[in-house]
Amino acid sequence: MGQALYRKWRPRDWDEVIGQDPIIKTLKNAVASQHIGHAYLFSGPRGTGKTTTARLFAKALNCQAKDGVSRPCNKCVNCVAVNENRMLDMIEIDAASNTSVDDVRDLREKVNFSPSLGAYKVYIIDEVHMLSTAAFNALLKTLEEPPGHVIFILATTEIQKIPATVLSRCQQFDFRRIATTEIVTRLKILADQEKIHVDEKALDLIARQAMGSMRDAISLLDQLASTGENVTLELTRTVTGTSANESITGLVSAIVNNEIGAGLDIIHTTLDGGSDVRHYARQIVDYLRDILLYKLGNSHQISGTKEALELLEQQALLLTTQRLIDLIERFNAAALESRNNWQPGLSLELALAGALLELNSQPPITTSSPQVNENTRDKSVNSVGLGDKKDQPDQAQTPPKSEAKKEASTDMGDIDSGKEALSMSMITQNWQAIRSAVKKMKGQTEGLLNSCQPLGIRDNALVLGFSTDILKEKMEIAENITLTEQAIEQVLGHKINVVCSLTSGKSKSLPRDHEIESDGMVGTALRDLGGEVVDFH
Repeated sequence: MGQALYRKWRPRDWDEVIGQDPIIKTLKNAVASQHIGHAYLFSGPRGTGKTTTARLFAKALNCQAKDGVSRPCNKCVNCVAVNENRMLDMIEIDAASNTSVDDVRDLREKVNFSPSLGAYKVYIIDEVHMLSTAAFNALLKTLEEPPGHVIFILATTEIQKIPATVLSRCQQFDFRRIATTEIVTRLKILADQEKIHVDEKALDLIARQAMGSMRDAISLLDQLASTGENVTLELTRTVTGTSANESITGLVSAIVNNEIGAGLDIIHTTLDGGSDVRHYARQIVDYLRDILLYKLGNSHQISGTKEALELLEQQALLLTTQRLIDLIERFNAAALESRNNWQPGLSLELALAGALLELNSQPPITTSSPQVNENTRDKSVNSVGLGDKKDQPDQAQTPPKSEAKKEASTDMGDIDSGKEALSMSMITQNWQAIRSAVKKMKGQTEGLLNSCQPLGIRDNALVLGFSTDILKEKMEIAENITLTEQAIEQVLGHKINVVCSLTSGKSKSLPRDHEIESDGMVGTALRDLGGEVVDFH
């Protein structure tokens, strides 16, 4: 009978353990300096190397090599005995099947016997959190004052279930989930040695499905290789029940376009095709997280083909950061709740419906003139970064006629023809209509407008504020500027130039007074409410 790959490839030396460098370094130094504790606790997710590291530590402690730095040597009698699972001085106990107080009492009697071959008798108690309360109490005295030749190594995936009295008697080491890139690197070496033909993309999917567990990743590769076929991406998707990327990007497109029916169809088709609902939900969360990383300026952390990244970039322009956060929270909750639902796809359907219905329930942009009163004063002022001027009265002041005339002359519009001059309030009140007009011409341009904020009219041009250089540079492409100017003229009947400005990041300059539209929200707060500019976002 063949040996499972995860057992065959269990690390036999410190250097073969991946993803736990700080822990390995500490234990190696302890062996080299002979600074050995009497009890250790290894905690962390499954498949991250807890038991493997415990066996390595036990082997190093009983290694006969003279140089402590070279332990374990894997050549001496004791090391070979451990590698062949016949070392009498390394005792592995499964606490899940030895939970009673009688089992611990039996262990307490045996610890007094001296080691057979090595310097220490090492007891590795796996899943120690499964011990009963009485068993833990019986173990306490032995943990606190064990014989000099005995070392305990406790391993658990649920450290919160370990009594504090036990924790205080152990040196604690927390094992972390292994990074996807580290798992992929290890799988490549294994596949080469085992002559397994596996695609690069399949390795990446295997690593992601393992959720940080090296053992799970190797077991999945072993399962795929047993089919006798080349391990392709499609085979991996079929065996694991995961969905194709097209399903996820299609679902996000349905969300962007506010098409709940199309989104539900995609979910149903994917699940009917055999995809696991929890895996599918996790993939959606991963993809939405990638979009969020792109919007936050961390695109270097995203991997994928050129075509996939281009599509992700387009969808990122059509989703605000706040909406992305809401979507991630909803689908992450769906991934956690799917196990308990009698209808597997219900959590995904609710996540999609909840996100779109909440968006549709938001009040539309009003076209009436904005009014600032005492009830809305704080909200309006704070939203644009304004503070109260203490040296001015609260009562609104009427600007001199000469000043009003000067302000009116800076607005765009054909006054002589009788048309109302183009003002910032007209822009803001009709911004949604302007974006809709742009969307009919080019959706990507509308996505850019969704990521900016109209700031004011300056030097006969509408200033659009962007939070990142990337968005600003994309908007400044001639076609995008032209389409926006055309949409403004189409909706408002006025021609005006459009310019872009960076409102955060490296640019921290404040706007000059003449850069703020007098009849806009900011201008109203400055003129009538005694505000002043303290920051510009």
